[in-house]
Order: sequence, then C-alpha cells, then structure tokens
Amino acid sequence: MQNKLHRNISIIYGLAFFQSFMVIVPVIVPFFMEKGLSLADIFYLQAVFATAIVVFEAPSGYFADVFGRKTALLIGSVIHGIGYFYLNFADDLASLIIFEITVGIAASMLSGADLALLYDTQKTLQGDEEIEHSKVIAHLGFFRSSSEGLGALAGGALVLWSFDAVVIVQSAAAWMCLVLALLITEPPFKKMKEESERIQISAILRHLFMSDPLLRNIVIAIPLYSLATFHVAWLMQPYWEAQGISLAMFGLLWFSQSLVVAAAAKFGFVIERRHGAVLSLLLMGLLPIVGHFGMAWAQGWLGILIGMLLFVCRGLNQVILVNALNRRVPSEFRATANSFTSFLFRFSFIGTGPVVGYLAESQGLEVTLNILGIASILLFVFVMLPLVQSVKAIQQQLAA
Repeated sequence: MQNKLHRNISIIYGLAFFQSFMVIVPVIVPFFMEKGLSLADIFYLQAVFATAIVVFEAPSGYFADVFGRKTALLIGSVIHGIGYFYLNFADDLASLIIFEITVGIAASMLSGADLALLYDTQKTLQGDEEIEHSKVIAHLGFFRSSSEGLGALAGGALVLWSFDAVVIVQSAAAWMCLVLALLITEPPFKKMKEESERIQISAILRHLFMSDPLLRNIVIAIPLYSLATFHVAWLMQPYWEAQGISLAMFGLLWFSQSLVVAAAAKFGFVIERRHGAVLSLLLMGLLPIVGHFGMAWAQGWLGILIGMLLFVCRGLNQVILVNALNRRVPSEFRATANSFTSFLFRFSFIGTGPVVGYLAESQGLEVTLNILGIASILLFVFVMLPLVQSVKAIQQQLAA
C-alpha cells in the first residue's frame, strides 16, 4: 500500500502534466478567428466555458469528497478526452459552444480532486504537514506550468503545418489523463458516506467565511487574483499581433510565459520564507498593477517583457495562497474548498469576460489594459491589504 501511495504522487504529477499540455492554447485566438469568430465572440465562448464550470464546480468537488477522488478523476478524464476529440469536428460558433461546455464539465471534475488526492496521499505517508505539503504544491504548480510551456513549443511548431495537426495532438494528450487516472490508488480519507455524516454545503461555507478572518480573506483573494491574470492571457495573442510578432513566434512566447509561472511557483515558498508572508503578498498585489499599465504604455518587446510580471503573480498565487487555503481546511471537504475557489473565479469571469472582450473589440487594447490596471489598484486596496492585515494580526498574536 505504501509503495502504491508513493507512486500516487508521480502519477498525479503526470496527470497534471497532461491536463495542462495545451498545444492549442498558444494559437487559440487565431484558431478561433479562422473559424470566423471575433475577439468579442472569443471572450463570450470563454464565458460559456466559465458558466459550465460554475454549474458543475462545487457539486463536482462535493461528489469527489463523497464518492472518492479517483472516481471523479476517471469521469472527468473521459469527458475531457471526448471534448477534445469533438474539437476535430467543431467549425462554427454553435459547435464550439458545445465543445466549451464539454471541456468545462471535465475541468470541474478534475480541478479539486487531484489536489485533494495529493494532500491525502502525503497525510497517509505521514510527511511533515508544514514542509512536505508546501513542497508537493510547489512541484504540482511547476509540473503544470512546465507542461504548458512544452505544449506551447509543440503548438508553435505544429501550427506551421496546420491547425488540424494541433487539434489532433491535443486530442491524443487529453486521453492520456484517463490512462493515468486508472493507475491512481485512492488513499484513505474521511468519506462522508452516510447522510447523517455528510457535511452540508452551508457548514462548509460557514467554515470558509466565518471561522477565521484570515481564511475568509484567502478564499476571496485566490479567485480574484487568478482573474487579474486571466483576462490578459486572452489579450496576449492580439497584443503580440499588434506589436508585429509573427504567428510562428507565438509558441515560443507562450512557452516563456509558462516558464515564468513555473519559476514563480517553484520559488514562491523560498520568497515567502526569506522575506516573510507580508512582503510576498504585497509583491503579489503590485505585480498586476505594473503589468497592466506597462503593457498599455510601453511598445514592442518592452511591453511584452513587462507583461511577464502578470505571470509571476500567477505562479505566486498558485503556491502561496493555495497552500495557505489547504492548510486551513479539513481533509473531509478539502476538494470542495478547492473547487469552491475555482467556482468563484469562473463566476467572476462570466460577468467580466464579455465586458473585457467588448472593450478590446470596440475601444482597443490600450484602453482595455489601462482599465484592467485601474481594476488591479482597486483589487490591491480592497482585497490584498485586508489579507495583509489579517496576516499581521496572526503574527502579532504569535509574538504575544
């Protein structure tokens, strides 16, 4: 059993790798535009994707906590494979909406279960909860971001042949998730089997928002700082085109962004340990402000390089805030808690994504990036600073 659980960690890393191996992503905006979609249509499609996740995200995490994380991963992997296979035949807005709904359901099934499996595997193996969990979260973020980078390089090369080649390879990578999910060993965890034993969603929400001010601020910060770097991810490819970058360079640029995320995820805990949680959080809050305004005001390669700061923020968010959340929630509803933060992120994008797409289409990228910079300032004042104050309060209590 111990050997199988040790193997679990590598399998979950592999699953995260293939789930993030998106050869389509670095060229997805030109791919959609080839199908006749406008930039506003593309943001609308992503809002459809987000809606599918909003509907299924929290229930899928609850499903994983009740019926097992491996079961959730198996179901999600099958749907994931079907979705990308269908993309081979989707060639208009209606069929692409079906594709987005399918992969949205898959993403909701996969999102919280893998992280919960990783934590419970480590707990069963009796690793040091403070240090070992931090390491595996950092490694998980590193594998995901590295996979995104390698997928970007592959996508940039494949697009030189055709978009069809990109989609075929993407379909094959999607089915690898199912192969790896079949190899996972479910670690023992406290299942909510009997109706009387199951923790109700209302009790979970009370724990997340009312038990601890620090936990509440973390739950609010994770989705909003994910959103702060997500809008610009869909503006990057039009931004590169506006700077005169050729399509052949898109894969290399996306790889560079993924490498930045991977490095930030890998060294995020080092930054936190050396400089403290407060300075790490302040850095995370300031990076989107500099990144958005820098892209709006600078031109050419300077604007592209400044935009990389947004992906440093993403990497820090993936490890520092996510680990802070998982350390503060019980095992029996850890998958639900992770799915809930993803639910909040997607729900926020439903309202803001189409607006950003409309602004980019009607007012241009410079105006849109300036507006996102102003939004980042508001986010820093009303979300990050209260989180920093909560951390300082805890530190003062410990010192006393």
